[in-house]
Amino acid sequence: MSRGQIARWMLEEVAVDYDEHILAYGPTGMAADDYRRINPMAKVPAIAHGEKIVTEAAAIGLYLADVFQDRRLGPMDDERAAYYRWVLFCAGPLEQAVTSRAMGWEVPDDPQKQGMLGFGNFERTIDALEDHLSGRHYVCGDRFTMADCYVGSHVDWGLSFGTIPERAAFKTYIERIREREAYKNAKARDQALIEQMKTGE
Repeated sequence: MSRGQIARWMLEEVAVDYDEHILAYGPTGMAADDYRRINPMAKVPAIAHGEKIVTEAAAIGLYLADVFQDRRLGPMDDERAAYYRWVLFCAGPLEQAVTSRAMGWEVPDDPQKQGMLGFGNFERTIDALEDHLSGRHYVCGDRFTMADCYVGSHVDWGLSFGTIPERAAFKTYIERIREREAYKNAKARDQALIEQMKTGE
């Protein structure tokens, strides 16, 4: 029940074996000293690849696509601009806009103050993402890339929990994303863990 679900989907897309470590919230899990040595922010997800540690879901996806290049989830030359632009747009402006609204923080109707924010305002941020996804199969065009794992996770979560408005471009995009085998495998594993947590088994 965290951003760790994003990393699992990414790992399923690159189709590599991995060991999972499920951490509880609080001092015996994510806030424990041994985990804080991996991620001082006491957050998940984090991956360890040999001696390398990668935190932040967006960074994990970019790293996996780069390391496992044979999976062809990284950008082709003509996809590179959209690939990086929209991953970082969702990691920055979109997440800020959605979180601010969920926390009840009001953005002043003042262009100068909105200019101080990385997202301006919620409506402008959502409109920008909708405009990009309209008429496209995927973030970079006709081909699924790792950018779709990250952008798709934001849209998927937002539509599921009502933090992103149900617009036609988002619904069409996410219906396509949810048909991926790796997405289904990741969600099945996460749902099994959630059920296990609820029952205490």
